[in-house]
Amino acid sequence: MFTLRQLPYSKDSMGDFLSPTAFDFHHGKHHQAYVNNLNNLIKGTEFESSCLFGILTKSSGGVFNNAAQIYNHDFYWDCLSPQATQMSAELKSALEHDYGSLDAFKEAFLKSATTLFGSGWNWAVYDPKTQKIEIVQTSNAQTPVTDHKIPILTVDVWEHAYYIDHKNARPVYLEKFYPHINWAFVSQCYEWAKKEGLGSVDYYINQIVHKKA
Repeated sequence: MFTLRQLPYSKDSMGDFLSPTAFDFHHGKHHQAYVNNLNNLIKGTEFESSCLFGILTKSSGGVFNNAAQIYNHDFYWDCLSPQATQMSAELKSALEHDYGSLDAFKEAFLKSATTLFGSGWNWAVYDPKTQKIEIVQTSNAQTPVTDHKIPILTVDVWEHAYYIDHKNARPVYLEKFYPHINWAFVSQCYEWAKKEGLGSVDYYINQIVHKKA
C-alpha cells in the first residue's frame, strides 16, 4: 500500500504564491486521491507488490495515470522552497551552455509552461543521449521518465495547481513559482541524473519518497 508523502515544508510557508487552502486541496485531496486510486487499482493484480518505479515504467491506462501523478506530484513538492536557494556551479554552467544564460533558460521554461495547452506538466530534463538539459511538456499524467529522460525540475500546470490562489491566471502563478524553485534540489537531481541516469529516478522514488519500512 502506498501512502501520501508529507510536504517538506509547512503549508503556510509560501506567502502569496500558494496558500494553506491551496495545499489542503492540491496535496490533501488531489494528490491523496491518486494514492487511494492506485492502491485500489493494483489490488489483486501483477502490480500489487511492485514498487512505484516499477508500476510507473511497466503499466498503462488507469494504473499508469495514477502512479505517474503520484510521482509527478512528489517531485513537484520537492522542486519548491519557501526560501531562495542557490543552484550548483555545475548546473549553472550547464544551463548557460545549453541556453546562453540563466535569464534565457527562465524565459524558455516559463514560455513553455505558459503555452502548454490544457492540463499537464512542464519539465526540465537531462537527456542522456544528448547530455543536455531540455525543456519538455507532457499532457495530463504523462512523465518524461517513460521517454528515458531524467526530470530535474517540474511545474504543475493543471488548473487545480493554481486556481484557488490565482484563478485562471497561469502566467501569474508561474512568475510566482520561479522564485520558489528549490535550486539545491534541482542541482542534486542534475548531479544524480548525470551519474546514474534513470537509476536516479528509481532511487528518488523508492529510497527517498516511498521508502518501505
